[in-house]
Amino acid sequence: RIYEEPGGDGKRVLVDRLWPRGISKEKAALDAWMKTVAPTGSLRKKFNHNPAFFAEFAALYKEELDRLEDRTELDRLIE
Repeated sequence: RIYEEPGGDGKRVLVDRLWPRGISKEKAALDAWMKTVAPTGSLRKKFNHNPAFFAEFAALYKEELDRLEDRTELDRLIE
């Protein structure tokens, strides 16, 4: 999680289109910020952090990833 202190247990990657409030880039200590592989705003709003919708969210998110024109960030994330 972006608001937790870095743990040194691996790479730290933010997959989000928006920068989180109240955290500086220095404090976040990220190895990468991958905006293009994050869910779209409309998909995030539909899901709205409700666990009851997670299966539908996951399926729609996978469809978004399958439609990516530039897969550079996705390939880096998979690596």
